[in-house]
Amino acid sequence: MTTQTTPVTAAAPTAPARGRVRRKEQRRSPLLTALTAIMLIYSLVPLVWLLINASKTQEGLFSSFGLWFDDDFALFDNIRATLAYDDGVFVRWLLNTLLYVVLGAGGATALATLGGYALAKFDFPGKRGVFAVVIGAVAVPGTALAVPTFLMFSKLGLTNTPWAVIIPSLISPFGLYLMWTFAASAIPGELLEAARVDGAGELRTFIRICMPLLAPGIVTVALFTMVATWNNYFLPLIMLKDPDWYPLTLGLNAWNDQAATAGGQAIFHLVITGSLLTILPLLAAFLFLQRYWQSGLAAGGVKD
Repeated sequence: MTTQTTPVTAAAPTAPARGRVRRKEQRRSPLLTALTAIMLIYSLVPLVWLLINASKTQEGLFSSFGLWFDDDFALFDNIRATLAYDDGVFVRWLLNTLLYVVLGAGGATALATLGGYALAKFDFPGKRGVFAVVIGAVAVPGTALAVPTFLMFSKLGLTNTPWAVIIPSLISPFGLYLMWTFAASAIPGELLEAARVDGAGELRTFIRICMPLLAPGIVTVALFTMVATWNNYFLPLIMLKDPDWYPLTLGLNAWNDQAATAGGQAIFHLVITGSLLTILPLLAAFLFLQRYWQSGLAAGGVKD
């Protein structure tokens, strides 16, 4: 006589059990939520203050609460006055800043992309030394190099010219290191070997195959260098004397200091409005280039 045994299987979780597991997975940390809210408020309050006070007149800045609008809404009048003040010098400063960003930050991004790709995918003597130099350059603050840079450009006769701001902006050790590490992980070596076997040259391989894979890293480096060049204050301060070559940072600071000079006119409402206009291109760039980050994250999250 044989006995039939029934295999024992794990019972499926009941509905209440599944609900408890789901609630456990969706549980949030109150401390983390509070810290995130504090950081959000800390980041947004200056922008809100800038937007609100850009809509006030010079008198309204001192007669109303800082985080609320005045009775007289003068945002558009302030924008027109800012663009027209002193024969439209604000527009000249804006064009100067765009020039420094396009040539300086654009060149820094291109050099960092080429150098990072070469360091990640090619072997050559002295590569470890180059790595040590790059890491050391990242650790050195820019202010420590300001005086030697000024003396060198003074000997070359390039001070008080746009090149005194553009050429130092071409060097981005952090951007080079970022592209180096990104290219090492984003571009498979097998893909390069397959392209070479098919007869593709190094330049064609880089442009047609590697550039699309490096797009998220290139955008990241471009934004970092663009923000650094756009907000650069100390380097133009020591290099430039002619106000016609000032970037927006120096120009707005000159307007702000105008009230402290003898016989100077206080134009704080124009300084605030000019500051608001200054950050709008950066916000537009971040919003426009955000999709490249999203595509890069999605591509890295798919496993073949």
